[in-house]
Amino acid sequence: MTPETLVQVRNLSVDFRAGSAVSHAVKGVSFNIGRGETVALVGESGSGKTVSALSILRLLNYPAASHPTGEIYFAGKNLLNATEDEMREIRGRRISIIFQEPMTSLNPLHTIDKQVGEILRVHRGLDAATAQARTLELLRKVGIRDPEKRMTAYPHQLSGGQRQRVMIALALANEPDLLIADEPTTALDVTIQAQILALLNDLQRELGMAMLLITHDLGIVRKMAERVYVMKSGEVVETGPAEQVFTQPAHPYTRHLVNAEPKGKPPAEDLTAPVVLETEDLKIWFPIKRGLLRRTVDHVKAVDGISLTLRAGQTLGVVGESGSGKTTLGLAVLRLISSQGPIVYMGRRIDGLKVKEMRPLRREMQIVFQDPYGSLSPRLSVSQIIEEGLTILAPELDAAERRARVGQALAEVGLDPGAQDRYPHEFSGGQRQRIAIARAMVLEPKFVMLDEPTSALDMSVQAQIVDLLRDLQKKHQLAYMFISHDLKVVRALSNHVLVLRNGKVVEEGSAERIFTAPETDYTKSLLAAALNLEVRNTGAMAT
Repeated sequence: MTPETLVQVRNLSVDFRAGSAVSHAVKGVSFNIGRGETVALVGESGSGKTVSALSILRLLNYPAASHPTGEIYFAGKNLLNATEDEMREIRGRRISIIFQEPMTSLNPLHTIDKQVGEILRVHRGLDAATAQARTLELLRKVGIRDPEKRMTAYPHQLSGGQRQRVMIALALANEPDLLIADEPTTALDVTIQAQILALLNDLQRELGMAMLLITHDLGIVRKMAERVYVMKSGEVVETGPAEQVFTQPAHPYTRHLVNAEPKGKPPAEDLTAPVVLETEDLKIWFPIKRGLLRRTVDHVKAVDGISLTLRAGQTLGVVGESGSGKTTLGLAVLRLISSQGPIVYMGRRIDGLKVKEMRPLRREMQIVFQDPYGSLSPRLSVSQIIEEGLTILAPELDAAERRARVGQALAEVGLDPGAQDRYPHEFSGGQRQRIAIARAMVLEPKFVMLDEPTSALDMSVQAQIVDLLRDLQKKHQLAYMFISHDLKVVRALSNHVLVLRNGKVVEEGSAERIFTAPETDYTKSLLAAALNLEVRNTGAMAT
């Protein structure tokens, strides 16, 4: 190692053992990270990039995981030989990590200030008051609105993007020498992505911090990284300066990644198609209570007077920054949270229906969540997960008929029906999202709410899921509400678009008009941020 080298990984291999079966996840990988340098590991799900990064902190599931070969030197010390006490000193203080799935990484029982404050007290010995002040400073730095109020919130009370920003605050709290960023902007909208990336750049310059960036967003890699290692099936297939890898990719797999993006167009907008669901002046206000008697002193206006119409065979795209009310709106039209204002489904007003009265309609109104790993029970097999809705909502089917329907649903989403006795952890992220889609489709719905269904997936898998959703819509004349911050995916799927900000619609119209001739400054800023990344990708694709 040279004095400028902070991390050196030499010939690293990672095996996972389950009984007598051994899986070779990483095979002889080597890479270096210099002090203050940003290095990116890129590749599709299952390529071994996250496993390689977690090996640096020894966070794999030992002893099921093992390293048949390899050395990992950090500041001159081989971490694979370090004691647990030595690793505890390094983790969180000298090497920190931003995990991909914040909802599974944050403690649901503790408030945000307690979680951020804990790492400050443990590693830096700060007292409670100083830790709270530092926590407030960190939350403000990562773009949390009203940080004084959010400090006392629990993770489930924050949006996906807000939770990811809390994870970034946790990782940067102790000003580490190395930050491992595993999909650090996956859950963020494009404008906040730009802010977070600028923040990471500023902190990197200020602290001389090195960064190992793991992401499927090649636009971010090209903007942030100085050097790139491309991984496929546990091996590094190409490496070099970022600009060279993107403009002159040598390996066929690298060219495949560079050219992967959602393609095709949604069907033309049809204003004569039957109306499936509509709302008028819909409101969801959450009370803010203070004082000993918990009196309501104000309201969070998550959704503030929104009207919309969904039609059969059409997709309504709902876009806006994190916290704009997109997911809250989707949950309200599904009657999963309380709201005010009429919600009409298939000509019938449903906003006043009780839980028991809504149950027959649940079969026709389904949802696909943002995080497939969090929404699929790890204790249930794929068959049990998909057939659960049939067991409750189609009691006339016997076990054999349910199993046949599960197999048909898996085949329809491009998975092997014979895999239904396996468990979610045995599938890649893209495969898990297909399972989540199959769970919704097995009930033959008429309306599906899709909440960021592609945000956690690498770009080539995103394109596959977009094609799948488009094919299912055409086959079954499904009405989609598609919620996303990824405007390229929205454009590929949506006929009509709502642009939300602070719970209100700031612009609405056909997708073609919104994307080609936006009228409001807010919409223009969203498109400009998305276009900025798209231009970088397009420059690479031109090669």
